[in-house]
Amino acid sequence: MKAQRPLSLVVHGGAWKIPDSEREAHRRGVLEAVRAGWEVLKDRGSALEAVERAVVVMENDETFNAGHGAALNAAGEIELDASIMEGGTLRAGGVAAVQNIANPISVAHAILEKSDAVLLSGMGATRFAKEHGLRTCGQDALVTRRGIERWRAYQSEAEKTPARRKKSAPTPVSGDTVGAVALDADGLIAAGTSTGGTPNKLPGRIGDSALVGCGIYADNAVGGACSTGWSEGIIRVVMAKSVIDIMASNGDDPEEAAKGAIALLKKRTAGQGGVIVLNAGGSVGIAFNTPRMSRAYITSSTKGPIAAV
Repeated sequence: MKAQRPLSLVVHGGAWKIPDSEREAHRRGVLEAVRAGWEVLKDRGSALEAVERAVVVMENDETFNAGHGAALNAAGEIELDASIMEGGTLRAGGVAAVQNIANPISVAHAILEKSDAVLLSGMGATRFAKEHGLRTCGQDALVTRRGIERWRAYQSEAEKTPARRKKSAPTPVSGDTVGAVALDADGLIAAGTSTGGTPNKLPGRIGDSALVGCGIYADNAVGGACSTGWSEGIIRVVMAKSVIDIMASNGDDPEEAAKGAIALLKKRTAGQGGVIVLNAGGSVGIAFNTPRMSRAYITSSTKGPIAAV
């Protein structure tokens, strides 16, 4: 009788200084996401489907800076980034600085499945979504009271503080990027992520969540990873791919690979962030150097989902 492959799913809801008042909402949010993705895996759905399902749950939860509830940029608009990748053929899809899309992870998945492109941006991504029957929405549908209040606070602070070049990494004040990594019954590994980006960011700014190798990476032979935190630093060290490279050389230890990537981010860019990892056997690794990180995971060997903030 053929042995059943292990199933695994790990999700995160961002690495930053999550306030005490928001801890329970973050814990509930990642638990709901991991349960939704796990239902897909239990029904022999693909890792790609499980990742999309988990991320959509968090995009629809205004607790997180993704989809509904995303941070506003300096112009008071919402621009979203997302990407998804599978480790069998290394296919990937992503969107960057896209507007009027409630679930950018679903558009990223459609790009992976239905186009020859890897990354679409702006109006091109929105047009692709409409052509493929994916849900679009008005900007107001994505804006929350919290988002407006934070934006006004940033605008007020910007008026008081003269602009100057930052020489070191900023301390994340809101890093609710969301992401997931899954291993399915066929041995396929997938990783996906979605974000509204840094609050009060420059219009058109693109973070690591849109970029394969930075925000996500998946390779069935090694594992999958998803990053969160200070995007500019994560991009510079190509953090998700760095996790995979470390794991490929350390005996497939996901925890040590996660810690190694965070150490690299800190050493080379003075950056803060977090990473979630699965190896090819479904073992989980998580590391972060921010005050808190919301995360949850479930595997064939756990009795149920495990969550922490």
